[in-house]
Amino acid sequence: MHPGKTYPEIPEEKKKQLRHAVHLEVWTLVFLASVVVVMYLVMGSSQAMKSAWVEDLLSLLPASMFLLTAWYERKAPNDRFSFGYHRVGSLGFFLAACALLVMGAYLLYESAISLIRAEHPTIGTIEMFGERIWLGWLMMAALVYSCIPPVILGRLKKKPSQDISDKILHTDADMNAADWQTGVAGILGIAGISIGWGWADAAAAGIISFSVLKDGFTNVRIALSELLDGAPRELASDEIHPAAKAIRAELQKRHPGSEVRIR
Repeated sequence: MHPGKTYPEIPEEKKKQLRHAVHLEVWTLVFLASVVVVMYLVMGSSQAMKSAWVEDLLSLLPASMFLLTAWYERKAPNDRFSFGYHRVGSLGFFLAACALLVMGAYLLYESAISLIRAEHPTIGTIEMFGERIWLGWLMMAALVYSCIPPVILGRLKKKPSQDISDKILHTDADMNAADWQTGVAGILGIAGISIGWGWADAAAAGIISFSVLKDGFTNVRIALSELLDGAPRELASDEIHPAAKAIRAELQKRHPGSEVRIR
């Protein structure tokens, strides 16, 4: 039975925080889309640039998933889904985490093969405004640009993610805030090519792919615990949330010998 079949009300303050988070994610998609286009245009044959570009492309996933789940969770309960669509956020989080894990593994494999084969990518020149310019400078400029908007947006999303306790938003904020590491690794890889260190490009790609793989593995563990009705986890790790521990301890104290389960 679904009285009125309406979505349960949430406090007005939380609604404001959710709207703010939605606006931040819309801006994230706009800026990241521009980063993906710029990176693609100057990617060349660099493995590090390819890995950085793929990571930027994957960074669109959490923001897209958050916007999709924020819209879908508003749907009222019905005969098929008696408890509404609250768990769609957990499903979206799991799908985004799986994409990170798979792509991270693929990129790590690609960089390892490049290192084993001792491939030495070359970076050519292009003509701009009547002058021949080394493409590496444009690559570095694109990598610098790829760092700035995500890092700023990532820091802005930290507080809203904690206020509404949303794992997708929190993961997105973490990935954005750490994007400068990808940019620096890519720049070092390009610089290595310029001085004849062909291995530097594949090594930088490996560092970037390892970062993607680590994010994917951590997030898959957290998402699975939610989907399997595990005890509530912290936003940033697979550890049981302190509030869940406190509730369990208090209930066991009030009811000695009882078994307390929290999901």
